[in-house]
Amino acid sequence: MLLPVWYLRSNSGRPDEEKQTTPEDPGRPMSRRRSASRARVRDPLTRERVIGAAVVLADARGFDALTMRSLGAALGVEAMSLYNHIRNREDLLDGMVDQVFSEIAVPVAGQGWREGLRVRSLSAREVLARHPWAVTLMDSRRTPGPARLRHDDALIGCLLGGGFSGWMTTRALLLLDSFVFGFALTELSLADVDKARAAELADAVLEELPAEMFPHLHALYSEPFIREGYDFRREFEPSLEVVLDGIEKMRG
Repeated sequence: MLLPVWYLRSNSGRPDEEKQTTPEDPGRPMSRRRSASRARVRDPLTRERVIGAAVVLADARGFDALTMRSLGAALGVEAMSLYNHIRNREDLLDGMVDQVFSEIAVPVAGQGWREGLRVRSLSAREVLARHPWAVTLMDSRRTPGPARLRHDDALIGCLLGGGFSGWMTTRALLLLDSFVFGFALTELSLADVDKARAAELADAVLEELPAEMFPHLHALYSEPFIREGYDFRREFEPSLEVVLDGIEKMRG
């Protein structure tokens, strides 16, 4: 996730935000109009509110359900009014990704490099479990927001402060993020696997693949731990320690 294509691009500014208002419905009773007016004063439409609502919508209904029309409906406004706060869909996606980055814990001053990377990796996994749609978006954005920049700066500082050179820092973060985000993608792809049907699924594999052609697959899928409902999710933390061991050896 570090050093993506955005660092080659120039960052363009965002337009100033303007408060969005919606005309009153003259057909409503006066008490309802006053109530609606007070609600708008308490909770005006802002860029932050638009992005937050988009994240909630994508979490609840899936990324494909996120359209300007559905987002406007969720906020109780016309879709066109959203453009007072975001330039276009790409700008919205940039903001959503930056909000996800803001939820990931980063190393703090005085924390050792290994513990700092461990805490950040565990946090990233938890955050991506809450926002599974973000996994494939995070490295595709070309305009990093402030949260992304703070995230990257903290990771780099953690390693530089731990005695890593510049190139070792880059290599360490590429290795770490290949594991963390790759694992998150695997979790996403296997989210619907029913562990209770593990033996049945293993039998189906064994029936489809001739043992004489695929002896090693047969050997693996015949193992008791596979048939008893192997939970690959438990491998994250011990595998993370293996990755951190490798980074430590690289540091020398």
